[in-house]
Amino acid sequence: MNSNTSLSDKFDLNASNFPSHIAIIMDGNGRWAKKRLMNRINGHEKGADTVRMVVRTAREIGVRFLTLYAFSTENWQRPKSEVMALMELLKRFLRSEAKEMIENNIQLNAIGQIERLPKDVLSTLTETMNRTKSNTGMTLNLALSYGSRAEIVRMVQKLAKEVLSGGIEPESITSETIADHLYTSGMKDPDLLIRTGGEMRISNFLLWQIAYSEIIVTDTLWPDFTREEFIHSIIDYQGRERRFGKVKTA
Repeated sequence: MNSNTSLSDKFDLNASNFPSHIAIIMDGNGRWAKKRLMNRINGHEKGADTVRMVVRTAREIGVRFLTLYAFSTENWQRPKSEVMALMELLKRFLRSEAKEMIENNIQLNAIGQIERLPKDVLSTLTETMNRTKSNTGMTLNLALSYGSRAEIVRMVQKLAKEVLSGGIEPESITSETIADHLYTSGMKDPDLLIRTGGEMRISNFLLWQIAYSEIIVTDTLWPDFTREEFIHSIIDYQGRERRFGKVKTA
């Protein structure tokens, strides 16, 4: 490929029908390791390499928002040794990728109950977000200690307090009001949701936000997910007709 040829040109991506927000459920690290008789942590480490590739590719082809399901509220129930290893891997990832995020104009954001993270991890996360907060090229959302039901409960509690204080009338609450009280306030809803690993479920991820997202599920385990498959998922998306519940007119 000519060094001046962009990925969008190489794969003939349609600039007029491009997903500005892509969300990914990164599933299959543990199964990838098990197939190779390796420790689950080895799978997570290999999965971190895929994260780097996807972030770089998304930035290169012009994705505006990329949301990665990195650690769910349910994941706290995993063995303590695995949770601790995941937290250490997250901290290393943040430290190693901060420079590249700054150089590539990527803003890091976190959604979820991040106050539950270990203090050293939260400190590193906050530092990285502060260092990248002025970047405008792409927003990378890491869903950490995230659960959509917990997010919705949090939203309801916030709105209830505003109603009780007289700041808002119940009748004035709209879909936009709800969206403004979610972690993703100010962001466009995901156009495309990708799930690796072949499981046919949402796993408590962005339940409100993906109401009209196009969904692609691949059997590929996350550590094996390639740049080509990522881009071909976008091409698949571009071949679909999004009607948002309406009937296509002639």
